[in-house]
Amino acid sequence: MAKPRTRKLKVFQAQFGFFDTVVAAPSQAAALRAWGTHQNLFASGDARVTTDKAAVKAALEHPEVPLRRAIGSNEPFALEPTSLPDVPDAPRRVERTPRPKAAPKAKPAADRSRLDTAERALRDLDEQRKAEEERLRQEEEALEERKASAQKVYVEARKAATAAVVAARQAYRAAGGTD
Repeated sequence: MAKPRTRKLKVFQAQFGFFDTVVAAPSQAAALRAWGTHQNLFASGDARVTTDKAAVKAALEHPEVPLRRAIGSNEPFALEPTSLPDVPDAPRRVERTPRPKAAPKAKPAADRSRLDTAERALRDLDEQRKAEEERLRQEEEALEERKASAQKVYVEARKAATAAVVAARQAYRAAGGTD
């Protein structure tokens, strides 16, 4: 019968709140799951492999279970630490008389001259384009009139030339010519 393989465990350490924590796990992903976090603390440098012998021993006794101790204490890691972290006393509040607030400085009026110049240039450009389009429309109308007049002259000339060909053909045939 095959002997069950024992998993090789590493001991990882990180800080959460006021506690140092260690966990024995086969991988970084397993350590993150044991700590209950989805953020990769190893990538940010907030978690690392530990070589502290006391931490390694305690973590290996409880695989994949986070053990804690108060930050800054030398007590052993435990499931429920009994010591509390050292928190310095808060500094005393000194009563001060409030200074009168200075009136906010009025901002100088913004200089609009560049904006006015740019807007005027845009209006001028639009007006030039409208005038150009009107001039082109008038030229197009004049060209259409010339085209219609030329077509009319052509049609009349073609009729006259066709009539001359018909008359000349009749005269040719009347004189005894064959096509």
